[in-house]
Amino acid sequence: MPHATRILRLPGDGLDLHVEVTGEGSPVILLHGFPESGHSWRHQVGPLAEAGYAAWVPNLRGYPPSAVSVRQEDYHLRRLAADVAAIVRASGHARAHVVGHDWGGIIAWTFAGLYPALLDKLVIMNAPHMAIYSGKVWRSSQLPRSLYAVFFQLPLLPEAAISAMNYRMMREMFARLPLQKTAFGPDDIQRYVDCLSQAGALKAALDYYRENMRSDGMALAASVHTEASTLVIWGDHDPALGVFLLEGLPRYAPNARIQRIGKASHWVQNEAPAEVNQALLRFLKE
Repeated sequence: MPHATRILRLPGDGLDLHVEVTGEGSPVILLHGFPESGHSWRHQVGPLAEAGYAAWVPNLRGYPPSAVSVRQEDYHLRRLAADVAAIVRASGHARAHVVGHDWGGIIAWTFAGLYPALLDKLVIMNAPHMAIYSGKVWRSSQLPRSLYAVFFQLPLLPEAAISAMNYRMMREMFARLPLQKTAFGPDDIQRYVDCLSQAGALKAALDYYRENMRSDGMALAASVHTEASTLVIWGDHDPALGVFLLEGLPRYAPNARIQRIGKASHWVQNEAPAEVNQALLRFLKE
């Protein structure tokens, strides 16, 4: 199947975005989460291309080989959503389907609200709408689940802890936390470590949390509303995000449907790829 690497010069700040494009047809943009990379979509790219879509898979800004900026403000959600808009325009199509997981899902929600004319269908995987998250985090079991994000606000210490002993914390997370323990092999984990161990990358990934929790970034994400046809796929056993974060979703996405997957946790597209791919392709073809 056709495959190409695209390097997109982002308007406004001059950063380069590295995008792998596989297949031909309507574009499907796949946005990864923390602390991953475009490799997190390895089970989805082939089926999408075989079904007649072009899978556009960026490494988000700050994740090499995409450019790493030392400026924390370069990771504001408004800029991250603008990156998705740049990918849509580079595809040569008027609109694109957008799929996001974890931080990629937060970016996808924000993009849907800010650029409705560029969006066809929206797919979210284990990423809450931030209005629901902010309403529940202080009065539910979500608070202890989210303490890691508070830790990430500290200077230097999170970088030191995550990178200690050859990124042992990160390696153990991928090995132990998924419900399906075989979801990430040693080579998969090493690819994520190799990405974030490059100069400035780990700080950049953590700056997603720092910039948007300290500025109006999360408020921006909480304010968005989308009329787009939306599919939310949710692994029920997510250790970081409670399934109750799906409550009240129609208020912000009235055309959303939810598909819960009981045999998966946070990394649903890696833990249950067959079920996710079936749901994804069925939704896109409707």
